[in-house]
Amino acid sequence: MGRMKRLKPVDVVIAGGGWTGLLLAKEITHRTPLSVVVLERGQPRKSSDYATGMDELDYTVRLRMMQNLADETLTHRHNAKASAVPVRQYGSFQPGTGTGGAGEHWGGLSFRFPTETFRLGSHIHEKHGDRLPPNVQAQDWGLTYDEIEPNYYRAEQLMGVGGKAGNLKGVKVPGGNPFEGPRQHEYPLPPHKQTYLTELFRKSCVDMGLHPYPVPTATASQAYKNPDGVQRAGCMYCGYCTRFGCMVGAKAQPTNTLLPLLVYQKNFELRNGCQVRRLVQSGGKAEALQYIDASGEEVEQPAGLVILSSWTLNNTRLLLMSKIGEAYDPATGKGTVGRNLTHQVSANIRFFLEKPLNNFMGAGGLGYCIDDYDADNAFDAKAGLLRGGALRMTSTGEGPLASFGHVPPGEVEAEWGAEWKKAALKWWDKSAAISFEGGHFPYRQNYLDLDPTYADKFGDPLIRLTLDWTDHERAQTDMAVKRGSEIARAMGGKVGATRGVGARYSVTYYQSTHIQGGTIVGGSPETSVLNSYGQHWQLPNLFMTGGSTFPESASGNPTLTIIAMTYRTADALIDRYLKHQGSLA
Repeated sequence: MGRMKRLKPVDVVIAGGGWTGLLLAKEITHRTPLSVVVLERGQPRKSSDYATGMDELDYTVRLRMMQNLADETLTHRHNAKASAVPVRQYGSFQPGTGTGGAGEHWGGLSFRFPTETFRLGSHIHEKHGDRLPPNVQAQDWGLTYDEIEPNYYRAEQLMGVGGKAGNLKGVKVPGGNPFEGPRQHEYPLPPHKQTYLTELFRKSCVDMGLHPYPVPTATASQAYKNPDGVQRAGCMYCGYCTRFGCMVGAKAQPTNTLLPLLVYQKNFELRNGCQVRRLVQSGGKAEALQYIDASGEEVEQPAGLVILSSWTLNNTRLLLMSKIGEAYDPATGKGTVGRNLTHQVSANIRFFLEKPLNNFMGAGGLGYCIDDYDADNAFDAKAGLLRGGALRMTSTGEGPLASFGHVPPGEVEAEWGAEWKKAALKWWDKSAAISFEGGHFPYRQNYLDLDPTYADKFGDPLIRLTLDWTDHERAQTDMAVKRGSEIARAMGGKVGATRGVGARYSVTYYQSTHIQGGTIVGGSPETSVLNSYGQHWQLPNLFMTGGSTFPESASGNPTLTIIAMTYRTADALIDRYLKHQGSLA
């Protein structure tokens, strides 16, 4: 590497060109004259590319849209006394790369978090103080559901989320989610048309006294024009959603929702192939981002405002490598960077029906969900269960490769050979699964730091996850398997294989890309990296967005909340910080 090239200063530099980085760029460039540069380490993407990308082997099996683990990965261990090892194959989560990030290949599920999530520390101590498992480190976000609710609606409008309100201005609405927080507006779009399978789930749940509601999803149920004037087509139910970019633009993605508003802005620049490695600080302010560009040259981009909007692990790694803030120490509980690492508590209940299901059709979030066993509804003192999660039945579209091989128990003796193949073909379109996602408590012993042994291709230390399940997560998925099996049988299904979290956390199978924590928001610099506006406590011109800012996870997918929080950050930055450049909290 040669001498670092220092560029002319810009007003704002943003690391990460996904949902939050491009949304902040759009808000800043449209509402101020400031110049904005976005540094994205992956390659450019445009919607027209996706029309030729419907290759299941390439995208679903080989995961073309994900980060190259040969260049950079992570390490994992179960506790602080164990040795960490690198993750060499995609497993428990799949980080995206390229313009749009994981927002290009997501499924579109767009849940609001339960109201108490934003004050979970206070809530669970008030409700379960004497029953809390050891080392639970849940804490408040420094804001309330009512404060974020208008931004939830802005996010739903931005993406054209379809769904059915269950609590409209405090009035419960039949057919929606009766357990949701009050919303001031109905969804921008109606729900998707449903399939035989999802309607069977809905009817069975109603017959059991449960409360199914349409999964809210950003795969537009009909043609849609958002408040920014961006138009998208309605869903064609082709089934190529998750791990694919949408070939018709029905699924909300940063490239079809935000990029059209930025490409002609003279005060905006997107630089691809730029791997950000360090944040430079001096005198209590962030000064620049240092990166390696697409040609391999070391570059420094000075800016008056620095924003980190990369994925959870990358945001945290950047602060740790830049030595900004105090690294979290689980032994003492001191330090904030790396604190409150959470994932998603997931379970799966496979079952079989006699009727063909047309599983090859669908959309990323098409289906029904129940919250009857989520949050406080799941409380069971005997089982040691304080909070639960959501069960859902979706028709997402099953490709013939990734979904092949499910056979009812006892159908054949071996899981290979001619008889197994014959049975797998017979049952391929008669197999389905009820899925569960639960909130994950943050624990004192689960955290992020830099690995002392393993490095990326540039010689920088990899991020290390110290993470394991506890009895509470096992209780969550035991409950999920029991309740999900009851629903499957009520649907007339024969229950096959089921999966909970297991004895230990595993990196070998997919459990969602919903990783949270590491640079969390909160009400105090002693327990958080950022204030509730996403502003760094010590460096007032440094802002951060994304899942790394969440003090804990909830049962719903985090994207909608990430975007709502980004709107909050944008408003605080533009309307308040630019007028008085100091702390906002």
